[in-house]
Amino acid sequence: MATPAPAAIECRNLWQVFGPDAESQLSAAMEQAGGDPDVAAGNLKEKGYIPAVRDANFEVMPGELFVIMGLSGSGKSTLIRCISHLLGATSGEIRIEGEDIVSASKKRLIELRRKKLGMVFQHFGLFPHMSVADNVGFPLKVQGVSRKERRQRAMEVISLVGLEGREDAFPRELSGGQRQRVGIARSLAVNPDIWFLDEPFSALDPLIRRQLQDEFLNIQATLKKSIVFITHDITEALKLADRIAIMRDGKIVQIGTPAEIVLNPADDYVREFSRDVAKGQHACVDSVMRPLDQKPDNMPDDPGLRPGMTLDAALAACMQCYEPVPVHDENGVLTGIVHPADLVAALQVETK
Repeated sequence: MATPAPAAIECRNLWQVFGPDAESQLSAAMEQAGGDPDVAAGNLKEKGYIPAVRDANFEVMPGELFVIMGLSGSGKSTLIRCISHLLGATSGEIRIEGEDIVSASKKRLIELRRKKLGMVFQHFGLFPHMSVADNVGFPLKVQGVSRKERRQRAMEVISLVGLEGREDAFPRELSGGQRQRVGIARSLAVNPDIWFLDEPFSALDPLIRRQLQDEFLNIQATLKKSIVFITHDITEALKLADRIAIMRDGKIVQIGTPAEIVLNPADDYVREFSRDVAKGQHACVDSVMRPLDQKPDNMPDDPGLRPGMTLDAALAACMQCYEPVPVHDENGVLTGIVHPADLVAALQVETK
């Protein structure tokens, strides 16, 4: 039997504490707290330390788009900087495709950033004296790639992000959305396996932001990168993510699919994030589907529901049905049943 591929990213008991002698202070706080990370974080705060990331545990699977979100100061940007080792973690394990990067040498980290890891930040930092093509090809120049090869690769990714014809323009000649596309293209030039994006669209106006989100999803459908994407916008998270991790005060309070976050929030903090979300546009039929052992003897005409259909679409399809209806998979196999009442209940807006 083939050995399963390791997670693209794996974090175990990851802490980032700001303050002098943070490592020994964290160790003492954990011992004093009997191993309880919440109590330890409280003890550290009382001493004036800042536990910016608290005992984070999660995996990002190959090809997964993993979104980390939270309010300003929740620790999400600190977490991504720890994972990419732009900031050394105080304690814990970080593995990239099974490789321990906490103990990696400086030379190895530079190699990983040049060849395996791509990064895009809110402030994309383009070189004003370089053309679009030269900006995009700059990481390859650092690697010693020839000018001809750099140009060829730059043109490939420029086309991918929809900037054909602008390769010889300078940053000052581009709109904000176009400059962001250049930043994305530059990060893709080295064809990284893992991609980090820290609020890349937050400085853009809503229309351009939605357009770039669509472009980003198209790029991901083509390249299937392993991605960690940081945002404070629940709508953006729900649109982009395979799974979402929500942070508060340095702690991950819930990890789940968009449907799980919307329909089953772990606490009031998560519930407040999703209060105004149109649940029927993000949750799917399989989130309210009952098992086949609850199938009644008689069901009405099949309205054509599928497990991945949104609740809005499903409700529209069976709004005239008052009894449970069947759900079939893509091959036509009966996989479960849905009662219209479950669709309606899932879409109710909470009033408290």
